[in-house]
Amino acid sequence: DLFFDMQRFEHAQRVAKVFAESTMVPEHFRKNVGNCLIAINYASRQRADVFMTMQNMYVVAGRPGIESKLAIALLNSSGKFTPLKFRYNEGKTACVAYATELRSDEVCEGPEVTIDMAKAEGWASKPGSKWKTMPAIMLMYRAAIFFIRMYAPEVLLGMHTREELYDIVE
Repeated sequence: DLFFDMQRFEHAQRVAKVFAESTMVPEHFRKNVGNCLIAINYASRQRADVFMTMQNMYVVAGRPGIESKLAIALLNSSGKFTPLKFRYNEGKTACVAYATELRSDEVCEGPEVTIDMAKAEGWASKPGSKWKTMPAIMLMYRAAIFFIRMYAPEVLLGMHTREELYDIVE
């Protein structure tokens, strides 16, 4: 673990300082070695590129979150499933994420996510909500996260997506 191995921790601190001084990282990482260290640790645990992780990681009300597209990329590169696919109903008001587990050849499906669900959960009525302007993409993102939480929770390591954090923060 990065935080309990002194040699790795010292190296990570030096790397974090470089990122914290960069103007190419999002604002919540600039001049913030601690946030950079957390991102480096997450990227290391996921075997992902640190810069890519930082570009897709956010802080909402003090809680770190990742973009859904990063979660999908991490699942797709995990080697556990074929790339995630999505099936919409005819009116594009519902979406299911699915993939084939590589070890068993079993097709796994997540739960259906619907526009009615987004309304009932209050996701669609939040100020600035992308549910109003990009419902098909939001259905896809939410279906992907439900799939990942069910079949590959190690991809998220308990993190929420940025979209989920905005939905739960008042």
